[in-house]
Amino acid sequence: MTEKILQYLKENRENNLHKLNEFLSIPSVSTDSAHKGDVANAARFVADYLKEIGFESVEVQETKRHPLVTAEWKGAGDNAPTALFYGHYDVQPADPLELWESEPFKPEVRDGRLFARGASDDKGQVFMHLAVFEAYMKTVGKLPINVKVCIEGEEEIGSENLYDLLQNKKEQFEADFVVISDSGMVEKGQPTICYGLKGFTGLEFTLTGPSSDLHSGIYGGAVRNPVMAMAHLLASLKGEDEVVKVPGFYDDVDDLEEKERQLIKEVPGEDYQLSTGVSETVSEKGYTAKEHTMARPTLEINGMFGGYQGEGTKTIIPSSATAKLTCRLVPGQDPNHIQDLLVKHLEKHVPSGVKLTITREPLSAKAYKVDPNHPLIEKAAKSLEKGFGKEAVYVRMGGSIPVVEWFDSLFKMPIVLLGFGTPEDRLHSPNESFPLDSFDKGMETLVYYWEEVSN
Repeated sequence: MTEKILQYLKENRENNLHKLNEFLSIPSVSTDSAHKGDVANAARFVADYLKEIGFESVEVQETKRHPLVTAEWKGAGDNAPTALFYGHYDVQPADPLELWESEPFKPEVRDGRLFARGASDDKGQVFMHLAVFEAYMKTVGKLPINVKVCIEGEEEIGSENLYDLLQNKKEQFEADFVVISDSGMVEKGQPTICYGLKGFTGLEFTLTGPSSDLHSGIYGGAVRNPVMAMAHLLASLKGEDEVVKVPGFYDDVDDLEEKERQLIKEVPGEDYQLSTGVSETVSEKGYTAKEHTMARPTLEINGMFGGYQGEGTKTIIPSSATAKLTCRLVPGQDPNHIQDLLVKHLEKHVPSGVKLTITREPLSAKAYKVDPNHPLIEKAAKSLEKGFGKEAVYVRMGGSIPVVEWFDSLFKMPIVLLGFGTPEDRLHSPNESFPLDSFDKGMETLVYYWEEVSN
């Protein structure tokens, strides 16, 4: 049966690419109200394709902003496992347009890559699953397991309405496990098992001094400079050894076990100078760069502004300074508690002569981690090896996907992150692309995986 399905995918490759191009041509930019109609069109595309495949109960569920597409197929019987497949059809804005080498919503193949906004994140990877489901239905007339589908249109704006839907309609989404393809591989052609994601939280805070900018000659030495005060306050957060100095920040962080350090060590090393342009890496004292990015919490200043920003010099004491701060968290750390610790630290260390105001980041998420030896993960690794011809490596990603934590907390079911993107895909940037090699081998891997799970 497997060979029949793989043969169908091979024979229908051009048809699948044509249909994917149709999907990618819809500018479903969720953050821009001007594209509200396009987002709705992308939802209808997904719903129509699910109906064409043979899914039942296909529904475009309206939310306060963009629709959620749901469906199910229960033809494998009560004794077969049920998978919930999650993905998203919305995309990031294409700006700046002048940096694209081809139209962002007119897909184009160059050098073995499909270029378009959403090619990798996440339309291309969502489509691969749907094409595999279609291959099963067109060849053997059924799927090897029961499948529920949840494909949203708000992931790129924080999935702002999904949590309530999951909570209020739990029975509709209950399954034995979740499969998500919204991640990637550590390098092209290297199958990768992602068994953990970091959590996320943050703050924005402002220091206000004088009621307006002041002449630095007249008032310098008498009035606290908010930008200088901000520099002192930020320096109190983290040392040059990359160790966070906020009391309690590490209290709930488990030590990195030796067996996990070995897993991380086996991941191919990234050439940071090539990928980032930096001459050297800096990591938390006692940990390598890979260990820090994958498995240790971080605190970063994402933006800092205040005072004169124009050309030349303007001799002033600025009236205010603002900084934006985010933390990536690991299992055990609670985002709200970390926010509380940060607020307490900032309030304690704010210099005299300025007023501190803090705005908490409303979107937070806990970290997620699954046992890398879980049977569903082992089956994924086996399927990836068959599809790509190379043994999979195991990683914890430094990024955050809030919906993963929601599925974990609401449903207590394992989550399998089967991503096929590559570091060169330029997610959220001009010239986003997806390698066609990953498109072909990824679908082959999915066929092997559904067969493994059905057994």
